[in-house]
Amino acid sequence: MTHQDTSNSAVQTRALTAHIVNAFVKDGQGGNPAGVILDADGYTDAQMLEIAGKVGLSETAFVSRSDTETVKLDFFTPNRRIAHCGHATIATFSYLASIGRVGEGAASKETVDGPRKILIKEGAAYMEQLAPKYATEADWAADVKNTDVLRSLGLSEDQLDPRIAPTLVNTGNSFLIIAVKDAKTLQDINPQQDKIEAISDQLDLIGYYVFTTDPAATKNDATTRMFAPRYAIDEEAATGMAAGPLACLLHDRLGVDKDRIVIEQGNFMTPASPSLITVDLSRMGGQITGLMAGGFGKVMRSVDIDL
Repeated sequence: MTHQDTSNSAVQTRALTAHIVNAFVKDGQGGNPAGVILDADGYTDAQMLEIAGKVGLSETAFVSRSDTETVKLDFFTPNRRIAHCGHATIATFSYLASIGRVGEGAASKETVDGPRKILIKEGAAYMEQLAPKYATEADWAADVKNTDVLRSLGLSEDQLDPRIAPTLVNTGNSFLIIAVKDAKTLQDINPQQDKIEAISDQLDLIGYYVFTTDPAATKNDATTRMFAPRYAIDEEAATGMAAGPLACLLHDRLGVDKDRIVIEQGNFMTPASPSLITVDLSRMGGQITGLMAGGFGKVMRSVDIDL
């Protein structure tokens, strides 16, 4: 009898566990849940996508060995791969720290878009993002206007913060950052998910990050809502890869002149899931050269997945 290699089928049929970790928790509560799959070496993209769909969260991180960095991370939403994911990165490294696979200090992740630095500091995890790039309506490489953006959110121009127009910001991923004038406007947004998805396709966005600096809404630097239907996310409780771009916009365009910017998210979801994201800016000569966005994670439960 001829020996048959069953290594691929073993990968396909092995049992696996998804660890559900809430990232960017606020006082140990709220946050944004991500799936974390350890020892994911050997899974194909199709298998990881299938697993992410079964986990059913906005993002799932797959942890495998790296020849150059602390770990290799692959990120999948329920419908596609994503190059970077902030809250899933924080969830992963918080979990790795809790089980002793990483310790305090510097670490790193390998991704399909290159390596990024990670820092574990006093139990919180921080991830590196790049210096910001900005584009407003005149610079967008698509026939998308501010009026289209407003229509997709059910907003009128007088509901925007008059200090700044909607701005596309990229620190590794692209987000459309939209400032509204007050807490009530942020709360009353009526997102047209199909229109947001179409604009996100045209501008190659992860999604919209809508915020206000209204003191009635937050004691921190801003509070936000995140819509990413292009990635099967109607609304998300915490988005580290969007908080970085927002922090840069606050610094560069709205005069928030400090190294640490703190952003809230999830307060206006139903049900609410309050989240807190800290962004530490690296500056030279008044210019942002890089940043680290992070927060605390909390392990919630583990779920067995049949593949």
